[in-house]
Amino acid sequence: MADASGTRRVVIVGGGFAGLFAARTLSRGPVQVTLVDRAEHHTFQPMLYQCATGMVSEGKIATPLRGLLKRHRNVEFMLAEVTGIDPRNRKVQARRPLGGAVELGYDYLILAAGVRQSYFGHDEYAEIAPGMKTIGDALKIRRRVFGAFEMAESADDPAERAMWLTFALVGAGPTGVELAGQIRELATKTLRREYRRIRPEDAKVLLFDGGSAPLAVFGEKLSGLAARQLGKLGVELHMGSIVTHVDYGWLEVKDHDGNLTRYEAGTVLWTAGVAAPPLAAAVAKATGAEQDRAGRLVCGPDLSLPGHPDILVAGDMMSLDKLPGVAEVAMQTGLYAGRRINREALGQTYDKPFRYHDLGSAAYISRGHAVVSAGKMHLSGFPGWLAWLFIHIGFLTGYRNRVGAVIGWWFAFTRDLRRERAFTIDDVPQAAGPYSALTDSAATPPDVPRQAGAPEPRPAAKPAARPPSG
Repeated sequence: MADASGTRRVVIVGGGFAGLFAARTLSRGPVQVTLVDRAEHHTFQPMLYQCATGMVSEGKIATPLRGLLKRHRNVEFMLAEVTGIDPRNRKVQARRPLGGAVELGYDYLILAAGVRQSYFGHDEYAEIAPGMKTIGDALKIRRRVFGAFEMAESADDPAERAMWLTFALVGAGPTGVELAGQIRELATKTLRREYRRIRPEDAKVLLFDGGSAPLAVFGEKLSGLAARQLGKLGVELHMGSIVTHVDYGWLEVKDHDGNLTRYEAGTVLWTAGVAAPPLAAAVAKATGAEQDRAGRLVCGPDLSLPGHPDILVAGDMMSLDKLPGVAEVAMQTGLYAGRRINREALGQTYDKPFRYHDLGSAAYISRGHAVVSAGKMHLSGFPGWLAWLFIHIGFLTGYRNRVGAVIGWWFAFTRDLRRERAFTIDDVPQAAGPYSALTDSAATPPDVPRQAGAPEPRPAAKPAARPPSG
């Protein structure tokens, strides 16, 4: 469906690493590109946990897509959510922010919409235990974490205070380990002198996982080092534990012997599992493509869907050779998809299959401690931490973001300061949520906006009639 000038049209769904790298590569080819995303910014997801714990602002890890693409004259951006495709007529169906429908024609389609948090069939946990995939998620977690310390400070009941000072994280992969470590550092360093009625350093951080060790994908040696450092930091590891129920203020966990234990925790955060977005199921239905257990689209070695050489899948939405859902895979698949389309648009063949070059993985544990695995090289402790710093500086998008992140790290690492701690209380999930007293029956103040779908506050009781005087 080339335009009037004969230029091939390429539609990219998603502005993450895969979509952005594909768009930049295609900017050098004889094609016209439209990148569609439901968010107007590109997010550096590996540092979302630092935004959630006040080390860096959301502006340091998110960059407007229009700004990133402004120099690429053959690339345009559209703010919309893709809901389906018509492969026979080569059409993409999308919905604009206020609900209007739009259709885009394509000669090539790159699906790079990423993944979402998976609650393993219990999506009702999402409101209680937020995950961390977007800027909105990080800001919500910031409200929950800092709000919990405020609720503990104003609580008179010791049991309620202990509940608010208990943080439970479900999932001991890189995100769970990094977030758990940051909450303990926040409590023991940044906040330790700021409260008058509580001791923030008494905060408990519980890390649950069904596996035998944290950061299992890093190998036994680095996993063991990470476990020891987390223990020194004060994180309680509950390995071999399956979370069976989550509710406001508590969660229930089953150990490997089948015993159920209830833990009181004012803040529960979900860092386990991912699933493909609903778009993947719509594409599979339209094209006949297979999906893996997580709902990701199974593609061939050239990243195309079987029987549809014009539809390529890149990044986390792709299922190929059990590749991990990490930034390096997304970047490399985006580059490959762009190069292949450029070659074919020039009338050349591109038979080279995609090959992933493992650049390694890194996880931050605490100040001066990180683990890095790259091929045969395994780093931990301070050397791992230095490597982690340089890796993240190198991959951050934009010079301004790199400088801003370094400044934020400087204050956090040398002076225990976290300047990006502002949070609001405009997403109160219910009357017993993180920012309302557990027994409060008063109406919500008129100047505090409420979350859509939250239950109405109870009306205040009418005062008893007073007897007439005189």
